[in-house]
Amino acid sequence: MNKPLVAALASLAITGIGTAPAVAAPQTAKAAAVTVNFAGTVSLSNCSGSVIRFPNSADSDPALVLTNGHCLETGFPDPGEVITGQSSSRTFGLLNSSGTRVATLRANQVVYSTMTDTDITIYRTTTTYAAIKSSYGISPLTVSASHPVAGTAIKVVSGYWKTIYSCNIDGFVYRLKEGDWTWKDSVRYTSACNTIGGTSGSPVIDTTTGQVVAVNNTGNEDGERCTVDNPCEVDENGTVTVRQGINYAEETYIIPACFTTGNVLSLSASGCTLPKP
Repeated sequence: MNKPLVAALASLAITGIGTAPAVAAPQTAKAAAVTVNFAGTVSLSNCSGSVIRFPNSADSDPALVLTNGHCLETGFPDPGEVITGQSSSRTFGLLNSSGTRVATLRANQVVYSTMTDTDITIYRTTTTYAAIKSSYGISPLTVSASHPVAGTAIKVVSGYWKTIYSCNIDGFVYRLKEGDWTWKDSVRYTSACNTIGGTSGSPVIDTTTGQVVAVNNTGNEDGERCTVDNPCEVDENGTVTVRQGINYAEETYIIPACFTTGNVLSLSASGCTLPKP
């Protein structure tokens, strides 16, 4: 995993503080890129995240924050575990476009958290999108309801490090296995997105649409096979591939179908495929 900050500090002398790649990924000629900055991202105590909305969310809905399952303050969810409706008072530093912290948001609930099939935690905050916009001029990031596309130019925006990584979606991984956890249909980055500890939970943004298509979560650090901090790729035939130095994210397009009016979680909703408790 792009582990939470405490576990990553020892590696900083070697890796640096996640400086953005010197050469940005090329943009496609058929569509102009949108401006991607830090507005709407958040810093957690040990991870990154973002204020998100879904295509059908209303401005009056409670604002949601997306990060990784392994960033949950009560510890990593076990394989097969799904957490819903857990009380929380976690705080998030809300960033503006330049990466300046302009407010502190507070959660009142872990709406959903798991490390099974995917690696996500979604918090409900005590405020609304409209209130955040009125007070700070910041809008949430919209989660795309469409599967991402290989070759797409993306940016991984870390609210913790205030660093933006630029690369492309290299492809998709049938199963990504790390320690006891297995994730399905993961995003593999091209090598320019050299994310590090503390970038866990960063939104992965399609530079053409400006929408969130995945959440950054892991990378193979040492070339080991399927161990913690060294995920391996497993294809449909069970063939294992190790790609040292390559990083990954978990797709988010399956999330919107699981939320109904008022940003209420409904795991029984039509089309919802998120793991259930």
